[in-house]
Amino acid sequence: MAGPLKGYRVLDMSRILAGPWAGQLLADLGAEVVKIERPNSGDDTRHWGPPYLKDQDGNDTEDAAYFFCANRGKKSVTVDITHSEGQEIIRQLALQSDVLIENYKVGGLAKYGLDYPALKKINPKLIYCSITGFGQTGPYANRPGYDFLIQGMGGLMSVTGEPDNLDNKAAGPVKVGVAVTDLFTGLYAANAIQGALLERHQSGQGQYIDLALLDVQAAVLANQASNYLIGGTVPQRLGNAHPNIVPYQAFATADSHIIVAVGNDQQFKRFCQVIEIPLMAKDPLYATNANRVNNRQLLCETISLSLSQKDSRHWLAAFEANDVPCGPINSIDQVFDDPQIIAREMLINVIESRSGSLKMVGNPIKYSRTKIEYPASPPQLGGQTNDVLQDYLEYSECQLTELHTKGII
Repeated sequence: MAGPLKGYRVLDMSRILAGPWAGQLLADLGAEVVKIERPNSGDDTRHWGPPYLKDQDGNDTEDAAYFFCANRGKKSVTVDITHSEGQEIIRQLALQSDVLIENYKVGGLAKYGLDYPALKKINPKLIYCSITGFGQTGPYANRPGYDFLIQGMGGLMSVTGEPDNLDNKAAGPVKVGVAVTDLFTGLYAANAIQGALLERHQSGQGQYIDLALLDVQAAVLANQASNYLIGGTVPQRLGNAHPNIVPYQAFATADSHIIVAVGNDQQFKRFCQVIEIPLMAKDPLYATNANRVNNRQLLCETISLSLSQKDSRHWLAAFEANDVPCGPINSIDQVFDDPQIIAREMLINVIESRSGSLKMVGNPIKYSRTKIEYPASPPQLGGQTNDVLQDYLEYSECQLTELHTKGII
């Protein structure tokens, strides 16, 4: 069967990561996604390299690897919206679309007549999703917002990184290794859009979605937010440790590091058996998770000493044999060599005209009936401009030639 969103058309006017991530997810689910890009330059991430995609002769193409993570399954149409002819193209495409995604600055599209109030007049059923750093309202609304800034402002960096202590005074806050605020915002956007499409079946009306990176970052503080709002204490950086569960962190072994994730008291008893300190599970200081949290430092010092005596392979095998949650710390290449990742089809190959074949990360959603397919690799800049304008808007060859000559497409 086709994807669950087959028949829906999305006009993706976003760039960088948050908006394109939402558009790619909708494309994976079967929607037809038309990506609008600036002529000649396109999405900023096409130039965020090296590394760049290599062609079949091993030469760099003009597209950076970054671009390929968030633009699978889309059609690229180049349009200069600063010209009236370009604005008319967007209006005509919006008239035929179910969804529009954009991440221009607040009010950025209004001066072109492409904001929600203007497009709502010609397509009342349009779902219009705006993604900005701080939202359409509030004192920061006009500020530019980037993932790194939002990780800092939204509290994530205050709980990420090693703690400051006597041995590590300058540890400092650390950002997450991928742009998680952008990614979370893209996921919220895709969910919000699908919710609005479902509501449209009841009301027959589209609506406007206002998504802010800062709002999303505050929302995904999750248990750390609750620890503060309910517990009254400000969470601090704990490195790889967990604020509410112990032992639940990385430990050094004789040759590397492993993760131990003991989630309850029964697991802790089995853990103590494996590290050959069974009486520790009966010690009043450690018998319950609450006590282990309160006596974290002393307990983890004892565990660290025990685990340092043998190598990671030994401990991983022993913990797995005794149903103690554990795992290695894989590098990226090890992730994509992992038999579980391969079995779950998280490493895919798609056809790409320049390189021949392109390796990508698969979509993690597994439906029982509506199989997710990957019919198209991320597009070359403007690769489908003529096709879309001819097929959707019935532009003639003469019109296309004129628009190309003027640099509008």
